[in-house]
Amino acid sequence: MTRNEQDAEDVVQEALLKAYRGLDRFENRSELSTWLHRITTNCAYDLLRKRVRRAEDDLPETDSETDAITSSLLSTTPGPDQSAHASDIRRRVNESMERMSATERTAFVLRHFEGHTLEHIGATLGISLAATKQCVFRAVRKVRQDLEPLVQAS
Repeated sequence: MTRNEQDAEDVVQEALLKAYRGLDRFENRSELSTWLHRITTNCAYDLLRKRVRRAEDDLPETDSETDAITSSLLSTTPGPDQSAHASDIRRRVNESMERMSATERTAFVLRHFEGHTLEHIGATLGISLAATKQCVFRAVRKVRQDLEPLVQAS
């Protein structure tokens, strides 16, 4: 969500502090992991809101999420053509993720990078199952639109 490893580490640390301080308020209506995930998501949203307020919209060109996509698409040691293709894929996925709303990006990452169920994602984001499906669908559609020219060129 933060698209920056150091910011992500800060978010996790803040989330763990908030969870520790609020442990007495955990009501066992959900799993502990869902509760922790929700706290972490909220901390990440807080950070993103602060970025917007300070107009810090510069995001890194590469990140671990797009590296994961690239490495999964390349099964052998890349040659120059494959490296260039991987770079195009990375750039286009980054562009897609930048066009996503924070909710779409979170749903997309939770579903496709972390493998969570739609029910878990909805509970984490505090939205209905139908809304969760729509967020994932819109995010995937944006990625597909940006990757379409590369697939047709291959």
